[in-house]
Amino acid sequence: MKDLTNGSIVRHILAMAPPIMVGMVTIMVCQLVDLYFVSGLGDAAVAGVAAAGNAGFLVNALMQVLGVGTVALIAHAVGRKDRQDANLIFNQAIALSVLFGLLTLAMGAALSRLYMRSIAADEATIEAGTIYLLWFMPALALQFATQVMASALRATGIVRPAMLVQALAVVINIALAPVLIAGCGTGYALGVAGAGLASSIAVAIGVLMLLAYFRKVERYVAFDAAQWRPQPRHLKRILNVGLPAGGEFAMMFILMAVVYYVLRDFGAAAQAGFGIGQRVLGLIQMPALAVALAAGPIAGQNVGAANGARVRETFVKAALITTVVMIGFMILAQLKPELLLAGFSNDRETMEIAFLFLRIISLNMVAQGLIFTCSSMFQGLGNTKPALLSSATRVFTYSLPAIWLSTRPGFRMEHVWYLSIAATTLQAALSLWLLRREFMKRLVSPRPEQPMEQAGAEPVAPPARVPA
Repeated sequence: MKDLTNGSIVRHILAMAPPIMVGMVTIMVCQLVDLYFVSGLGDAAVAGVAAAGNAGFLVNALMQVLGVGTVALIAHAVGRKDRQDANLIFNQAIALSVLFGLLTLAMGAALSRLYMRSIAADEATIEAGTIYLLWFMPALALQFATQVMASALRATGIVRPAMLVQALAVVINIALAPVLIAGCGTGYALGVAGAGLASSIAVAIGVLMLLAYFRKVERYVAFDAAQWRPQPRHLKRILNVGLPAGGEFAMMFILMAVVYYVLRDFGAAAQAGFGIGQRVLGLIQMPALAVALAAGPIAGQNVGAANGARVRETFVKAALITTVVMIGFMILAQLKPELLLAGFSNDRETMEIAFLFLRIISLNMVAQGLIFTCSSMFQGLGNTKPALLSSATRVFTYSLPAIWLSTRPGFRMEHVWYLSIAATTLQAALSLWLLRREFMKRLVSPRPEQPMEQAGAEPVAPPARVPA
């Protein structure tokens, strides 16, 4: 366990962000590798895998319910030195991860083809996306357990083990992708099914490695089968923090689904170009997102320790770092987009659409960085409802106008990208205002004679002293 209530905040952020970023980048690289090898199968396969990957946003929404709830509550417990509560939350979250994993498998089997029919441009894209989803669902189901274990470690200030496991799992995925997709060395190509299978095998190995780490190395939080029995009060605590964060990811799914919907009349090349551009954009945003995610546990531990000034300082430092990082990548995307997009498709039309998308959308990267930072701070504070509100605002200010524009004469796909810039900027401004209001409500220092509960802070139970 690492105490984040003392020492340089910038140093804590810079120490935690790189491992977090490596872990996220390796996952994104895995998806890009899938697209790279699938691109040899044609535009329909690329569009199908990219569109199917968007369904991951829905599963990620459930993962966020567990991950955010786990990080916030364990970080608060660590801040007030309550190891017993930290372990109880961890084990209750593990029980939920099993339930959510089984639900994912069942929903994937039942709804994959229906989902693809709702957004795909043609029958070939529908078939490719459906096959990929069915083979990819085990990976998504297993990631719930990975999310809980990695979140528990991050809440205690430990990020390197989860990063190493994710990196190794991605190396396995990359090694398996050409073998299973293209049949390299075996002569038996599985196509898009191989892409999903490679991911599922790699994630399964990653889960086993994290389980081994927790059983042999981790000491602050640990598996305890006696605490797996559902306890409604503690499940409610996790869900109160996690559900709004999950809703925030569900909003991202809606946004992506709207884009695929309005682009389907432009054909598979447009959807493929958007899919490639979106994946690359996600990759170059990872450093800023890693900084924001590092700020969450720092804020959470200091909330638990009732150190409001340090919570505010965490936001300021994290926001400054993410802004600098985003400006750098925005300049790169504007001046040299070909460096970021090279090699993903041989189709000229697909790549022209990807270039156009990246050049325009990169203009909102600074605003997106501020959104990341605010969202992580809401998680640290233990109240994620404001983040959900700002995301819902973006859905309404983007989705409805985009659908309306798609019905107008002279509609061009770049109209969708410019609309996205306006909606993202509005969301960033709203997030900053909501965070300022939350700081004023929750970080008021109480008078010496005034109990903390009366000063607006959430009541905190006396810490249970458990030997380390």
